[in-house]
Amino acid sequence: MKKVSLEQELKGNAYPGRGIVIGRSKDGTKAVAGYFIMGRSQNSRNRVFVEEGEGIRTQAFDPSKLEDPSLIIYAPVRVLGNDTIVTNGDQTDTVYEGLEQGKTFEVSLRSREFEPDAPNYTPRISGVMHVENGTYGYQMSILKSNNGDPSQCNRYTFSYDNCVAGEGHFIHTYMHDGNPLPSFEGEPKLVEIPDDIDAFTELLWSSLNEDNKVSLFTRYIDIATGKYETRIVNKNK
Repeated sequence: MKKVSLEQELKGNAYPGRGIVIGRSKDGTKAVAGYFIMGRSQNSRNRVFVEEGEGIRTQAFDPSKLEDPSLIIYAPVRVLGNDTIVTNGDQTDTVYEGLEQGKTFEVSLRSREFEPDAPNYTPRISGVMHVENGTYGYQMSILKSNNGDPSQCNRYTFSYDNCVAGEGHFIHTYMHDGNPLPSFEGEPKLVEIPDDIDAFTELLWSSLNEDNKVSLFTRYIDIATGKYETRIVNKNK
């Protein structure tokens, strides 16, 4: 697969929606994750990321303007032992509970499908990173309608073992802006991952469309020790 520029992918797309980047730092020592949200409506834009335990959750920036919370208030990141779960919806909890019960990532998501937001039927995108005893691998998933037909849910899971230093994968909800919004197509995109969390955070945030970007989370996990660093950037301050 040809490696693409994360910066160009984001700058060339005014509305990728929500996106997950998972990979390994260039020096090979860190497991890396990034998650961003965007919004076109006042309800979607009225959000911030806040830390919650080892993970994060979304909350309304101005509670008086919160309308329907069902698809915008959730925990995008949760940690269960050696697993860090990153998703674009409340399926974070589904994966967490499934792993807790001994199910696999893929099986845990069998009970879920795309979001019920006709006519977009926004895909559910998810990832899980497993860091243990100096080893690291990750999986990514997308659950999407069948070319906009909600009668069928298409399920794709991608597994990446023995992750290559300096490489990662990027998946997002929409191909581009539109009405209805066209779902992501194909495999997660192969991208380059830098060594420094602040450089990674700046790359993502500065490349997202200024009008539509809402919040960004990044995390670098030391593969040898499990210790991590986190950054959160919110447009609403």
